[in-house]
Amino acid sequence: MGSDKKDLAGIGREFGLQKPLYLDEHPQRTVSLPAFYMDRYEVTNADYNLFVQATRYRAPSHWEGGNIPAGQERYPVTHVGWYDAQEYCQWKGKRLPAEAEWEKTARGTNGREYPWGDTFNPTRANVGMEGTPGLMPVGSFKESQSPYGAADLAGNAWEWVEDWYRPYPGGDYQSDFFGSKYKVLRGGSYGGSGHYHLPVFYRGAFRSFADPALTFPDVGFRCAKTP
Repeated sequence: MGSDKKDLAGIGREFGLQKPLYLDEHPQRTVSLPAFYMDRYEVTNADYNLFVQATRYRAPSHWEGGNIPAGQERYPVTHVGWYDAQEYCQWKGKRLPAEAEWEKTARGTNGREYPWGDTFNPTRANVGMEGTPGLMPVGSFKESQSPYGAADLAGNAWEWVEDWYRPYPGGDYQSDFFGSKYKVLRGGSYGGSGHYHLPVFYRGAFRSFADPALTFPDVGFRCAKTP
């Protein structure tokens, strides 16, 4: 889990990122996890609508009249905050994945950089390439699957995970963002939030973060479960 990489090219400074690249991934280490299940796909609008209808929970803000946008039933649900995601997973008898579980699912048994291997390939995921319309139906990129068969762990929509944004044990980087204010986001998106469209942001080890009470057009989630 994590990495020992350094931003020798100064990409973080060039793009004015809110945090230095790689430093919050330090140190690379081995983590042993109990067995767990992970959803193969991001939660879709259709999935989330069942929850809304059954519980009278509020619909995402972009659902006009509380209805799924036409033709987007299989798109990942977005405009949902961390607390919304948590409520859905609990309703399903599941939970949000731990950050380590998410990374394990993305990086497989060999710590690969991307779900499909160690070389970035923009044709294998929805990473905002010219001609892509924004969000796409889950599972649209068959070659994006991780060794465990999980799709869209790179691109399409960022994903909320359980953890607060905090340093890793033994990490050599401190940040004012660390603590119990922001939840971790994983996986990158089609590019709907700022400049997160470079290969580095789709790596299995990359960490982003956001206020759990806020919603975004390119942030969704998937659920996990303890056997």
